[in-house]
Amino acid sequence: QVQLVESGGGLVQAGGSLRLSCAASGRTLSTYGMGWFRQAPGKEREFVAGIVRSGIATYYGDSVKGRFTVSRDNAKNTVNLQMNSLKPEDTGVYYCAARRTYGLARTPPEYDYWGQGTQVTVTS
Repeated sequence: QVQLVESGGGLVQAGGSLRLSCAASGRTLSTYGMGWFRQAPGKEREFVAGIVRSGIATYYGDSVKGRFTVSRDNAKNTVNLQMNSLKPEDTGVYYCAARRTYGLARTPPEYDYWGQGTQVTVTS
C-alpha cells in the first residue's frame, strides 16, 4: 500500500502559478499510474491530469490543457503538477491518486489510493 501526501497549495491571484507536489511512501511510486483531481465545494471530483508509470505519456482534462503540466520523478517518489495561468474556476481541493493497473484513467473509481488533498484558491 502506498501513502500519498500533497503539498504546495495556497492562495494566488488569477494569472499566477502554483506547483503542487505529491510525495509517496510505503511503496515505490514507479509501480503506479498517477492522477491529479480537484473538487470544488458542491461539485463532483474532477479529473485534472494523469501520467503513466514511466512518465512517457501524460493526459489532461479539457479545462486545464495548455496551462497545467504533470510530471513525475520516480527516483524521488514524487509527482508534480505545475499550474500556470490560473483562473478563479481552478479553485478547489487538489488530490493526487495512484492506481495499480495499466492504462489511462480519468475517473475516481479507477484509482486505488488517495492523498488528503491541498487547497488551491485563485482570486480574481
